[in-house]
Amino acid sequence: MAVGWFYLSVLVLCSLGLMSVLSTIYWMRYWHDGFAWDGSLLMFNWHPVLMVTGMVVFYSAASLVYRLPQSWVGPKLPWKIGHAATHLLAFILTVLGLHAVFDFHNHKKIPNLYSLHSWLGITTIFLFACQWFLGFAVFLLPWASVWLRSLLKPIHVFFGASILSLAIASVISGINEKLFFSLKNGTNLYSNLPSEAVFANFSGMLVVVFGLLVLYILLASSWKRPELGMQAERQLLLQLGPGSWPFPVTDMSVPVSQPYEPW
Repeated sequence: MAVGWFYLSVLVLCSLGLMSVLSTIYWMRYWHDGFAWDGSLLMFNWHPVLMVTGMVVFYSAASLVYRLPQSWVGPKLPWKIGHAATHLLAFILTVLGLHAVFDFHNHKKIPNLYSLHSWLGITTIFLFACQWFLGFAVFLLPWASVWLRSLLKPIHVFFGASILSLAIASVISGINEKLFFSLKNGTNLYSNLPSEAVFANFSGMLVVVFGLLVLYILLASSWKRPELGMQAERQLLLQLGPGSWPFPVTDMSVPVSQPYEPW
């Protein structure tokens, strides 16, 4: 039953994530004339799309890799690589989004990093970079001891959820800031709640609901990767059959004599 609820939550989550990205694209195309990569305002339009896609949706997907029941059994290395690679893709998209806004500002002689939104966003990206490099060095490379990984795991998990929360806050403040700049003329004030404001506010709420559901799945104890004492019990519920993807059943057991890899 718990596994069924998990997959239902993932289906809802995928729908919300796709809607968040598509609504941001539509906002930039319908009300702000689309996209370009030439230093103009059309280049800025890539910024919200890439930030929502990379910093929120792909980041969340990477964070949830270890919640997939298939990752609870068998070798953990493929899931570690998937976790790190998806985070790296999210980081690349985020850097492109950052480049889009900096290039636009520099081309138009607009100061960089003066608003609370920009401070919050750059802090989030800095923490993301530190988190990724630390995770790669400690949890993916084979040099670190089980003791060190066990020590750093709670810190890694805490900052993972914190970075997602900061990313959501950055997106929401960015949407608000964009609307204040766009809707400031006498005929189309933000306070009059024109159609663009309604649509953008709705897009922001999609991001909030998406983020809250991600955090719920991350924090739900019944959906966390089981520790060694729970492994055998979980495997009885998750048998995939001989030769099934992603690993044969014969490879799914973690021998008791083998040191348990906690992360």
